[in-house]
Amino acid sequence: MRASFRLGKVAGVPVGVNWSVLVIFALLVWGLAGNQFPRVYPDRPGWAYVLAGIAAAVVFFLGLLAHEISHAIVAKRNGIEVDSITLWLFGGVAQLRGEARTPGAELRIAGIGPLVSLVIGLAFGAVAGLIALSGDERGLLFGSLAWLAGINLVLAVFNVLPAAPLDGGRLLRAALWKWRGDRAWAAIASARAGRVLGAVLIGIGLWQFFTGATVGALWLALIGWFLIGAAVAEERQAQVGVALHGVRVDEVMTPNPQTVTPDVNVGDFVDHYLWAYRHTALPLVVDGRPTGLVTLDRVRRVPADERAGTTLGEVSCRGEELVLARPEEPLLEVLPRLSAGTDGRALVVAADGQLVGIVSPSDISRAVQRSALNDRMSGR
Repeated sequence: MRASFRLGKVAGVPVGVNWSVLVIFALLVWGLAGNQFPRVYPDRPGWAYVLAGIAAAVVFFLGLLAHEISHAIVAKRNGIEVDSITLWLFGGVAQLRGEARTPGAELRIAGIGPLVSLVIGLAFGAVAGLIALSGDERGLLFGSLAWLAGINLVLAVFNVLPAAPLDGGRLLRAALWKWRGDRAWAAIASARAGRVLGAVLIGIGLWQFFTGATVGALWLALIGWFLIGAAVAEERQAQVGVALHGVRVDEVMTPNPQTVTPDVNVGDFVDHYLWAYRHTALPLVVDGRPTGLVTLDRVRRVPADERAGTTLGEVSCRGEELVLARPEEPLLEVLPRLSAGTDGRALVVAADGQLVGIVSPSDISRAVQRSALNDRMSGR
């Protein structure tokens, strides 16, 4: 999930927001200010309901951010780099660069998020309880705090359901991994549990809707649909992990790829490089060291009348956007960076920084196909 705009950095991790957050934010404010608060606390001015709804929604999303930041902090303490945190329609995503190396690390990284949501919910509940003891439980402040307590507790409980891609699915994976010692099998099992949970939520949501429930029932079905899609993707990723277990980058990379210098203009590149080499991506190099990556998609964005005056260095993927790998590196450690990269390719460099190869999606696909063929030939 890509961020539509950035908020800055928290704990050294870039934080962004996807445009879909605006949808759920508007729905929350509308539900609170237009329905729940006026029904429970009548006879207040309209602006008070709107203000309370906006404040509650903002604090709710800050709680989601705290949930994801906790994942990021614990991941970094367990040796895993974190690329970014993105808030979106269904909550938040912390993009980790790699996987936990032990079941214990998996348990800590997955478990901290629901724990933070639980603590936030209990804290809001305690403050709301103090207000109730003071005899002011009919105010909008109490209502907002009570709602925040409830929603965070629900979030904590929902997230620990034992099904991927929820945090509970990660906890299940850690437990199964510890029990069987087989990480791939554990990942596939937790993903299949996610598919089951998604189907159950869809069934419940549709049943509630057709028996007279509100639109919230359809929201439940939508969450179920998302869980199934995410769980299927995780299962496929786990199966790829099985196929590529023990494979090194230099075993699948295309060695000594065709290159081009960044000072070549886009027009010359199209006329003399792109079609001649029949590649859709070429590394940019200076003195044998990669400085960028140019792709057919990037070239297409340059208007024809501007190609002669635009260099490849100006349109290429550069700097922090580049995905770099070492020849001896396990391929499975590169895949998360590859999938998160801008152009879906990794440039392979030797210890001295010289470009020695490139890894593309087609290289990965061939490696998976070879593994499947070897398994069939060996009868596995």
